[in-house]
Amino acid sequence: MIRLTDINKRFNETTPNEVHLIKDLNLHVKKGDFITIIGSNGAGKTTLFNLISGNLLPSSGSIFVDQQEVTNAPEHKRAKYLGRIFQDPLLGTASSMTLEDNMMITHKKGFKWLNISLNKRMRQFFKTELIQLDMGLENRMKENVNMLSGGQRQALTLLMTVLSNPKILLLDEHTAALDPRNAAIVMDLTRQFIQDHSLTTLMITHNMKHAIEFGNRLLMMDSGDIIIDIEGDEKKNLTTGKLISMFSEIRKKEFENDEVLLTR
Repeated sequence: MIRLTDINKRFNETTPNEVHLIKDLNLHVKKGDFITIIGSNGAGKTTLFNLISGNLLPSSGSIFVDQQEVTNAPEHKRAKYLGRIFQDPLLGTASSMTLEDNMMITHKKGFKWLNISLNKRMRQFFKTELIQLDMGLENRMKENVNMLSGGQRQALTLLMTVLSNPKILLLDEHTAALDPRNAAIVMDLTRQFIQDHSLTTLMITHNMKHAIEFGNRLLMMDSGDIIIDIEGDEKKNLTTGKLISMFSEIRKKEFENDEVLLTR
């Protein structure tokens, strides 16, 4: 589904402030993979997502999606098949529009070849979809989204993204700004939607428990490199202690990131 070959990303190239963040990175994501990605701040996780989404272009190397090269394809073209959810719940919805209008805009993205409008049939479809969130939003469809809580907005963003029929789902610490209760709700919905829609998913998280519990494959990044890539039985038997020990053995240093360590 996704192949990154010999990817390098330099910032401030040819200046005294040049930073070589991503270094000869290679990654092959199979269709249906649910990959969790963990690492310290500055490890290159979000830069990796920016390269996959087209928000950034690589300094060198190649990117393929479905065997088609997209290395230099702009972000808006990749958005046709790629959904991305950010840490900030405010980024996924239009605050001044109603909940049903938000859903309609996203739904048209997924079925852009159809001449559909916000009618009784579509409202019933949205209502049915909202019921599965179990937040009562099916009764608030005419309210502006700015009336919703952060957890409700992020759950709505997740649902709308899924309804846009993406081939690839990028989750960029999408529960980090939520309280523990809402984070748990959104994570349960995440697992459900990924399974129900067979989505190829990459999820950045600072929560080490989530990185181990969710998905079929785990990557750990450090200084622009993928230093650990675990799947199958090895991932099922992984513990936070083992993961930290693996990091220390590979990098010959202690893993130092309070935000990650506090979620062990």
